Amino acid sequence: MTENQTEQNDINVEDADNERFDVANRSLTDALGISFKILKVVMVVLLILFITSGIFRVQSDEQAMILRFGKVQGMGESRLLGPGLQMALPEPINEKVIIPVKKVQSLAIDSFWYSMTEREKLSGKTHFPATLNPKIDGYCLTRNESIADTSIIGNDYNIVHSKWQLTYRIDDPEKFFRNIYYRSPKPGEDFLDVASETVDPLLKVFAEDAIVASLLRYSIDEAIVSKSDIANDVKLSLQDKLDGIDSGITVVAMQVAGKITWPGQVDDAFQASSKASQTSGKLITEARGYAEKTLNEAGGPEAERTLAALKKEGLSEDQKQRLLSRLSGQSQELISEARAYRTRKIETAKANAEYLLELLPEYKARPKLVIQKIYQEAIEEVLNNAEEKIFIQPIEGGKVREMRVLINRDPTIGKKKDK
Repeated sequence: MTENQTEQNDINVEDADNERFDVANRSLTDALGISFKILKVVMVVLLILFITSGIFRVQSDEQAMILRFGKVQGMGESRLLGPGLQMALPEPINEKVIIPVKKVQSLAIDSFWYSMTEREKLSGKTHFPATLNPKIDGYCLTRNESIADTSIIGNDYNIVHSKWQLTYRIDDPEKFFRNIYYRSPKPGEDFLDVASETVDPLLKVFAEDAIVASLLRYSIDEAIVSKSDIANDVKLSLQDKLDGIDSGITVVAMQVAGKITWPGQVDDAFQASSKASQTSGKLITEARGYAEKTLNEAGGPEAERTLAALKKEGLSEDQKQRLLSRLSGQSQELISEARAYRTRKIETAKANAEYLLELLPEYKARPKLVIQKIYQEAIEEVLNNAEEKIFIQPIEGGKVREMRVLINRDPTIGKKKDK
């Protein structure tokens, strides 16, 4: 092979290598172009997913808040987001807190009941121990008698047992978020179930304080009938405590589960005492009713106060008359009769005085004749009113005549008079 042929062969080989290199470069360029396009699509998709990950839905019974680096976003009412689709920047820039505000939670408070085993709790039957053990058995105190001033020292107290049922809801999510500690729910966990881990112990302590303070203002009789006022007082007291720490929790209801009862160990003695108290109360009520009825019949509802006012010294006659005019019933009848009697006596006395004044000139002129006339008028009045008249003529010579009188000689005379 000549030198020219060799050079020609080398050139052909080099051209073939260059051609293969160009094909490889084009393939690599095409592959890189496709990869970059795919990467752009992936990046766009990831960017869209990242942006849309901040969209969330708030249910009809929920409210939400947006936190940016732990700080609540928004002003005024806009800080709380209502039901519907809401938008926030993705985590970790923004964090969303969704809190149920309409769902009601229940909490049983058995701190003031007997210590019970799990079996007894499931059966619902209470076993009364022979003696009360204050270390394990719960109880509360009430007053023996109802008094207005709870600051009085030395009043007797009674032990009572009770169960309570508290229902509540989160009413202000922002206050609840700021002031009540709770751990962040994990995926799949219910917010209220997680929050109750710390909320329920707090509510139990506050409720126990409210129950103790409220029952001390009531008597044992008021407590055992479980008056609605007691539960309402406990509710208001508990709400004041929760508002004092800006908890954002509203007490929906505070109710006695069953009834407030006395210790079972002294049931017989308490029943006897309760019966005696009821009998005493009944007698007192009857006595008060009788007294009120008697006073009303005697002088009306104003009788007692009028009598007290009349006993005051220094009253004028007009003031006494005004006070007496308040009376009614028998008192007013007696007063009217007395006034009428006084009027009749005064008028009669006036008439007699006028009559005597008219006779005075004639009496001075002819006294015997006037006296005889007055005597005659008196005899006529007596005889006119007499049912039976007997006349006895005097005997000449001054002799004494024996006279016998038969009482009621005619029995029909009395009967006719009665008719």
